[in-house]
Amino acid sequence: MEYTIIGKITGTHGIKGDLKVFPLTDSTDRFFQLKKAYIGDGKTKVQISDVKLHKGMVLLRFQDLDDINKVLSYKDEYIYVDEEDKVKLPEDHYFISDLLGCRVYDKTDSFIGNLSDVIQNSANDVYVVTAQNGKEYLIPAVEAFIASVDIVDKKIIIDPIEGMIE
Repeated sequence: MEYTIIGKITGTHGIKGDLKVFPLTDSTDRFFQLKKAYIGDGKTKVQISDVKLHKGMVLLRFQDLDDINKVLSYKDEYIYVDEEDKVKLPEDHYFISDLLGCRVYDKTDSFIGNLSDVIQNSANDVYVVTAQNGKEYLIPAVEAFIASVDIVDKKIIIDPIEGMIE
């Protein structure tokens, strides 16, 4: 089964089992539609019983986990959704988790490096590409520089301007 990361648990809130979640999605509204989620690498399935917003964070409470002692072990874990709860994106839009690890090549098929991070800015995202020697390149995620993205084959083709990759 395919899973998509939607947030990271950063801590607890109160003593009734509420967890503070840093959203890794564009819209916190998506949390209010969820009935179930999966926590951590083991993908422990949980039923969501309550969702609130507090100071830019999402507060989640899970069914049967109504005590701080039952949820402390989830701190620093990621929250995932399965394929059926995944948000449908418009064409040419991608989940950051799908982009991470993609191999990046230029138009002449020369390997540049792997996409290691995505910096989200108000104007546009910036792809951080890490070369084999550890050098990082910042590639604006705009049509002028991104020739193609193939999530299935984990391959991105870029069209860098002079000086962008040196």
